[in-house]
Amino acid sequence: MQVEAHLQKIIDQEGKVHLTLIDPASQTPERAAEIALAAVEGGTDAIMIGGSTGASGTLLDETVIKIKEKVNVPTILFPGSSAGLSRYADAVFFMSLLNSRDIGYVITNQVLGAPLVYRSQIEPISMAYLIVEPGGTVGWVGDAKLIPRTKPEIAAVYALAGKYLGMHYTYLEAGSGADKPINPEMIGAVKQVLGENKLIVGGGIRDAEAAKLCASAGADMIVTGTVLEEVKNVTAKVAEIVSAIKR
Repeated sequence: MQVEAHLQKIIDQEGKVHLTLIDPASQTPERAAEIALAAVEGGTDAIMIGGSTGASGTLLDETVIKIKEKVNVPTILFPGSSAGLSRYADAVFFMSLLNSRDIGYVITNQVLGAPLVYRSQIEPISMAYLIVEPGGTVGWVGDAKLIPRTKPEIAAVYALAGKYLGMHYTYLEAGSGADKPINPEMIGAVKQVLGENKLIVGGGIRDAEAAKLCASAGADMIVTGTVLEEVKNVTAKVAEIVSAIKR
């Protein structure tokens, strides 16, 4: 089964999807595989692999390979640029940073990366990527015109534009390590215009309460990443979040 169809099936059966984000630049490939395995044991549905800086080349390939040796859930690339692609992954979030001032993140990297995706037969999942305050490293690297936290209507019209451009997913990103997640009002406003299109929310989701709040507001998929680099028991942390968002 293709990855997008697989995730849709999980939503149909369990209500929500949990995604674990692993940045190859944050640890060795072997350690990344250990984190992935622990997350799967906690109930995560897929492993996202990528980062804003340093997640490319041999390190990225080795990380994907090691993770795939350990787990049987989908591996999905989350590239910061065209350099963040690996032929060893199952799929890629083929995304455009719609609120970037730099055309490179809107379309140029996509043009450069498309031939590799085509040759490798990685499954592309089209996605509108929107960065909300505070934005963190990805906001700075991507030269994003950050969407204010208190302006859900701005996020909604960006998401609507992405939907009309044919993008299947929309990702609301507060930035890795954000002090708090996207607020429920913004999540709800975006989900309302997306309808059946899927909404991913990430950044600042550090516990079950925050995850449940985002899921209840309308997020179809919840991403956790930074917190899993900090806790001792990854399985327990993921299980806590998964149990809070799934029916």
